[in-house]
Amino acid sequence: MKTKYIPLVAALMSALVIMPVQGQSAAPATAAAAASAPVVAYSPANPGPGWYKQLVNLDFVKKQAVVPKIDGVMLIDSRPAARKYDLGHIPTAINIPDTQFDKLAPTMLPQDKATLLVFYCEGYDCILSHNGAHKAEKLGYTNVRVFAEGFPGWIAGGNLHAVSIPYIKKLIDEKAPMTLIDSRPKARKYDLGHIPTAINIPDSQFDTLAPKMLPADKNSPLYFYCEGVTCVLSNDSALKAIKLGYTNVKVVPEGYPAWEKAYGPGPTAAATGAAPAAAKAPAMEAGKEAGTISVASFERIFKEAPDSVFLIDVRDAKEFDTGSFKSAINMPVSTLEKNLDKLPKGKPIIFFCGAGARSGEAHDMVKLYKPEIKTVFLDADIKWAKDGTYTIKGK
Repeated sequence: MKTKYIPLVAALMSALVIMPVQGQSAAPATAAAAASAPVVAYSPANPGPGWYKQLVNLDFVKKQAVVPKIDGVMLIDSRPAARKYDLGHIPTAINIPDTQFDKLAPTMLPQDKATLLVFYCEGYDCILSHNGAHKAEKLGYTNVRVFAEGFPGWIAGGNLHAVSIPYIKKLIDEKAPMTLIDSRPKARKYDLGHIPTAINIPDSQFDTLAPKMLPADKNSPLYFYCEGVTCVLSNDSALKAIKLGYTNVKVVPEGYPAWEKAYGPGPTAAATGAAPAAAKAPAMEAGKEAGTISVASFERIFKEAPDSVFLIDVRDAKEFDTGSFKSAINMPVSTLEKNLDKLPKGKPIIFFCGAGARSGEAHDMVKLYKPEIKTVFLDADIKWAKDGTYTIKGK
């Protein structure tokens, strides 16, 4: 009777032996399938966990990261300072590392909660900027955005690479190979104090001096600075260097004012043995109408000694943005009366517009309310091209 159960017991034993073997062979197949599964790539179209809802693209950021710095906008780099921000960031951005947000935000973020805040960090795989944006929103800021592409996306877009003043100090201390260029006027700025080791190539003289003063090796690291985030000279010179074929060009947006604040005044022309000689300005010759400067006289001054005068464009901002004389300040005539106390002092002012009417009005207004300020105006038809060239015809 026992023998008739033998086939059934044998079948059960075979099944128990086979099952572990099948289980062992299935495990590698499962691992292989998992290894071959595609890695999820985050993007604005496929946001990652914890991403902030309001995103902006590169074109949007380019309109905000301009010099002179725009009021009502703050770009915030959420990456670590020494390891990331100092070595490279978007121009005009401040640094509030996410790990120090609670400590730094109360003093570094603007009081106006409607200010546009744009956070960024190290690209799509970086959550730091999203963290900062969420925290800013909790503090009551109502206009918060994240540039998810971050600094890598900014550089990939062909934009200027900015570095910090502490990084420049580190390079100087380490005697690292570099050429540091001060783009400000020589007598009025550089000679009175500059960052140590910097050479002076005023932007107005770049085309003349750069071929003689910049290194022959186009791969040499070049760092341009001027008078802070309100000064366009270093950006302009950096772009000119890139056009000349230099491949390692960076800007220091905070410039000499930040150096002086952090490390004290830099050497002067007297300290470096240079003689601070101011540019001799050609005589200012009057035009036909009272209060005008002749076109010929203006062009001589603009070419030979542009730093000897202040140029003020009294057209509207939209007109100014289409082209103007380099170094000109925009102060629309419609706003001039309430801004008379803000007019620059110490040098003659030349007012100009596109036809002479508004510049004449500006001159008359200053003579009426601020007669102590020396002003003249251009009574001429002026047109500017996109490349900065212009045509001018006196009346």
